[in-house]
Amino acid sequence: MAYSINKENLSSIQNWVSFLAFLLFFGSCTEKAVLPESQVFQLPISKNLADSVPYPTHNQTTKAGVELGRMLFYDPILSANNQISCASCHLQSRAFSDGIALSMMGVSGKKLERHTPTLINLAWNEGLFWDAGAKNLESLAFGPLTHPDEMAQDLAELPAELENRFDYKERFQEAFGVDTIHSALVVRALAQFQRSLISTNSRYDKFIRDETNASFSELEKTGLQIFQQKCEQCHSGDFFTDFQVHNNGLDSIFPMDFENPLQGRYRITLDSADLGKYKTPTLRNIAVTAPYMHDGRFQNLKEVLNHYSSGMRDFETVDSVFRQTDGSPKIPLSESEKTALLAFLETLTDEDFLKNPNFAKPDILK
Repeated sequence: MAYSINKENLSSIQNWVSFLAFLLFFGSCTEKAVLPESQVFQLPISKNLADSVPYPTHNQTTKAGVELGRMLFYDPILSANNQISCASCHLQSRAFSDGIALSMMGVSGKKLERHTPTLINLAWNEGLFWDAGAKNLESLAFGPLTHPDEMAQDLAELPAELENRFDYKERFQEAFGVDTIHSALVVRALAQFQRSLISTNSRYDKFIRDETNASFSELEKTGLQIFQQKCEQCHSGDFFTDFQVHNNGLDSIFPMDFENPLQGRYRITLDSADLGKYKTPTLRNIAVTAPYMHDGRFQNLKEVLNHYSSGMRDFETVDSVFRQTDGSPKIPLSESEKTALLAFLETLTDEDFLKNPNFAKPDILK
């Protein structure tokens, strides 16, 4: 979901904004009462991550809703040409990223302008996309669903397509108590599934929880210490992100043409203080989500560390956390520190998450 706006597709987006407003109004009128315990989906979570999983009151996570969302996530019927699904660019084996710097998988075949982000622990994240332009999971899906270079779907036509496919009509009735499918409910179901994509069982997690047979090598322990000293200010806590936007010195020149996605957060706020600022990505499963950064410019983690130690570009909005006493932006790292950091980052891989059958393509779509 590397959603971006440009001058050519602005009019098409304006066309569905009013329709979206109707959908969201309809959605607010279809709220369910408090559900019986048997219908509530218990999201798996460990105490070192959080005590509970937040969700909006109008979209309580249910077993039927999560399963419907999983089916929709993998179903190419959501695209205009019925060839592209959400999962086309979000692969479970890559922590729901795609391994491509800038994808050309969309309906138009054009290269997207930003790298496909991972889908990990999004329930706690209130600013989605690289520029934090989507407030929540319920609104996130409208971008890639309608963008002409991604799924290019006509939201007015989608419900009829779904009503004539598989047993979707019955599934929506079970999940939302409605007799008619609406696009607002499509994104609610997708949000419920994505909210269930929780990663909390890496070797790091087991080590922190002091589980039996969970141990770190001396190199990994050293890497953890270096990480806490030099990386944790942005990649904080066990979410390994502060959920904020930062300019991390990738560029010093920014294209100022109409809403260029390479402007970072600026394209959302139009505040010059936000030029070049992007959302801090989680480092969970980072070893399987190359390439890195909003445009996928770095092919491996060693390149990322080299950037921070000696390749950062100066600009007035570069975050102060990177400023050294002489004013230069960098994180001083020796080669041995880089080696230890790389060893530690490998411990953040959650094999259970990458292979969880509950996140995989449903049999009916295989």
